[in-house]
Amino acid sequence: MWRLLPVSIVLISYLLSFAGTGICEYIRATNSDEVILVPTESEVNMGKSLAGSVEKRFALDDDTSLQKRINDIGQRLASVCDRKDITYSFSVLSGQELEPEYRLNAFALPGGHIYIFRAMVDLMESDDEIAAVIAHEIGHIAAKHSVKRFQGSIGMTLLQLLTARIKADNETKSRAFNAVGLLMMSYSREDEAMADKLSVRYVKKAGFNPEGVIGSIDKMWAKYRKMPIKKYTDYQTHPYTSERMAAAKKEVYGRMEFVDFINTPASLGKR
Repeated sequence: MWRLLPVSIVLISYLLSFAGTGICEYIRATNSDEVILVPTESEVNMGKSLAGSVEKRFALDDDTSLQKRINDIGQRLASVCDRKDITYSFSVLSGQELEPEYRLNAFALPGGHIYIFRAMVDLMESDDEIAAVIAHEIGHIAAKHSVKRFQGSIGMTLLQLLTARIKADNETKSRAFNAVGLLMMSYSREDEAMADKLSVRYVKKAGFNPEGVIGSIDKMWAKYRKMPIKKYTDYQTHPYTSERMAAAKKEVYGRMEFVDFINTPASLGKR
């Protein structure tokens, strides 16, 4: 979805300076020990840098009451999530220059910044469904998905750029920035599945109706079915909708049925 997010090369260099000094860290959200090379302070600084670019490019929605509503829902979820060492923020973006399918989106930046586009808010019919979307993004942060993707997927462009002591032309720098944008905004299907699982956990703990998770997936699928088919891109990493629905039903109801694995409107609308 992103072509360019101007992240400071100095910041990238700073983060990479920690390579080789990582320690095994227990990630409560995933109940696993993993090597994390990026300190929390660096993650937060990276998030701040990206957040400024995001808000400049896509513009915050000017509805202050909506901003408060989303922040209230988000803070309620953040208070029960598995990661409490950062400060979370929740904002609504306008993004009017984007194509319709890209405005049906929400995303998380490193360090606790979570954004949801106005079109996505309008699609959801209740706070429970909005909470499901936001909780999914909190799940990415709690599991440190963007941090792990950044440290595990640094491309040759970045390495060459840093090795050359930042002596690179603008085209090379642009490719590096594009790579960073991809790392920040694209997750594996396994990460997306984990974020779905965590979303059910968090909406339940925060007192929202977990059926909102199923409802949010249902509405997204119904909307996407009406849109023109797009060529496959690297940004399409979400699991098949049928897989997401089956997994969500298992988390919410404790069961799933054969029909849940059939990728059809009938299966998605089934309760």
